[in-house]
Amino acid sequence: MEKSYKEILPQIDTLIFDVDGVLTNGIVTVMPDGQLIRNMNIKDGYALKAAVKAGFRVCIISGGKNEGVRTRLSNLGITDIYLGAHNKTEQYNELVNKYHLKSENVLYMGDDIPDYPVMKLVGMPCSPSDGAREIQQVAKYISDKKGGEGCARDIIEQVMRVQKKWDDNFDAQYD
Repeated sequence: MEKSYKEILPQIDTLIFDVDGVLTNGIVTVMPDGQLIRNMNIKDGYALKAAVKAGFRVCIISGGKNEGVRTRLSNLGITDIYLGAHNKTEQYNELVNKYHLKSENVLYMGDDIPDYPVMKLVGMPCSPSDGAREIQQVAKYISDKKGGEGCARDIIEQVMRVQKKWDDNFDAQYD
């Protein structure tokens, strides 16, 4: 019998997120110089920083290449940031080898087809409420929040609360 998502949360030690459509709403503003501007939710940022502070391995695998995104995520304490990832399985396998990860301890939140192959490999695949149908079909948890509207905060807070690590992080800063 397959475990419910709530039974998986206590064993999660690694959190991996896509950016566009998960940490953002998937809408980009195209500037006159061609640069793409994204909006990120500050509540997701707080939760990401709290997870890093609590000792979770937090990683980003994104097809986007915006260096402003890297700067924002680095300022939250995230060190494993893969941008321009077109075959996300390669970066996932690199993380598995680098940290000797066990798939059952890994949560991955993605929203669209490029995330599908990695989501099939992890123990806890997750989707925002507006993720693509194929992604929602493979997800063990679908947030009630849309991408860019707190879906990362939703699942991070659940993991940390189950592991009794949420309340200890109220002094993390929003930055």
